[in-house]
Parts: sequence; structure tokens; C-alpha cells
Amino acid sequence: MSEPAQPITGLRRGQVPPHAFLCGDPARVPRIAGGWSDAREILNLREYRIVVGKSDGVALAAASTGIGAPSTAVLVEELAKLGVRTFIRVGNSGGLAPDLALGDLVITTGAVRDDGTSKSYVVSEYPAVAHHEVVAALEGEARAQGVRFRSGVTWSLDAFYARNAVLNADGSLAPMTYEGYWPSHLAARIRDMQQARVLNCEMESGVLLTLAGLYGLRAGAICVVSDRTPWPGPAEIEIDKNMDACIAVATRAMLRLARA
Repeated sequence: MSEPAQPITGLRRGQVPPHAFLCGDPARVPRIAGGWSDAREILNLREYRIVVGKSDGVALAAASTGIGAPSTAVLVEELAKLGVRTFIRVGNSGGLAPDLALGDLVITTGAVRDDGTSKSYVVSEYPAVAHHEVVAALEGEARAQGVRFRSGVTWSLDAFYARNAVLNADGSLAPMTYEGYWPSHLAARIRDMQQARVLNCEMESGVLLTLAGLYGLRAGAICVVSDRTPWPGPAEIEIDKNMDACIAVATRAMLRLARA
């Protein structure tokens, strides 16, 4: 009897190779797979878009998760059940560390689990840690390619608008939410993360690393600093700056992992 299809993606075992890149934006999937041979799209449903192919003879997948932890968890669950064993997230992030510039890369070593989905799986004290082999591969390739990067802790959060702020000229923070809704503890949270030497913030690595730890999978994340947190202003965001370098580092790192 054949194995049933996954309930959300409809995919079956054998359709997805064991090494997969994850990104939030479906439009980034063909960019990741741009240099692959035999590339073909096997899914385009809701926020999920998956392309499979080969790079240097290694079978790979690139898949979009959509924004945030809930949709990421759905895809990681289904891909793991289909046989994916190594995940690398390739994403955008807000820079928290003052010495990070737009276009710098951040390799996540661990994540602050400030999301709700991962807490549905395991107690909040359980750490979200990147696999050491993935971190080493990403760092090695970043050095080999001569790109600016930092390795450290990522703040993985829910509620993009509630957790972000605009930096006023006087150094105070202004909310980005509708009609300025912003309890005082939300402003303090940003400053607390900076004090704790957290490098960047995004919305998916926490649940990815949590699930990978629970299920014995290899996972890591590398993100471009596409904006500053708090924002100096709406013009200070460059989603695509250095994304090609981010993809190149992740690709070479994945090939290294696949061949090890």
C-alpha cells in the first residue's frame, strides 16, 4: 500500500530530496534554484512553492514557508516526513547589533524563541540551537567567499508590527502598529535584546531550529541584514541587498554537508 500524500502540500515520499533550502518569499525559490540543472517546480500552493533540481550532481530542494512560525512548522513537518534531513533557511532579517550594516550576513547559532508555535511543541526552556555542522559549513563558505558576516543569536519573533519600531531623532522609539498601539513592555523588549547581544531578528528560525532539535534533523539559518531594528526610517530597507551572496554561501555550504 502506497504511503499517503501529506495533507497540506499533497506531496509524497520520493518527490523531495533530503537537502532543502527554506525561504519566506515564494519569489526567492527560483533565485535559489537559478543555477540548478533539471530544475522543476513540484508545488505552488498557498504560500508554499517548491522547486527541486541538482547542483554539482547533488539533489536539492528550495521551498518557501511564507511569513512566520505557523506556516514554517507545517512545511518542516511535511518535508521531514518526506525524508528531508538537512534544512538551511535563507532569509532577510532586521539588524539589532549596532555594528551590522545593510547587506551583512548573519549566521544563526541559536534563536530566542519569542514565537507561539514552538511553545506548542515543547516548554520554553528548550533551546533552539543550530546544528554545529551546518553552522561550521556556513561559516567556512562565508570566509571562503570573502563576505561580511557575523555568527550569533537571532531573535525569532511573531507579530512583525508589534515587535518593530521607528527610531526618532531624539533616540526614542515610535510604534509601527495601527494607531500607535504599543504597551511599554514591547519597547523595552527591543532594548533588552540589544543588551543581550542578540544580532538580528526575523520570524522563522526559532521554530525551525526547535523542530530540528526535537526530531534529530540538521538545520541552520543565514540571513541578510535588510533593515535596522529599530528602523531609522521607511527608506532604510533593502530586501535584495547581498541576497545573491547569501544564496551562494548557503548553496556551497549545503553541497559541503551533502558530500560529508
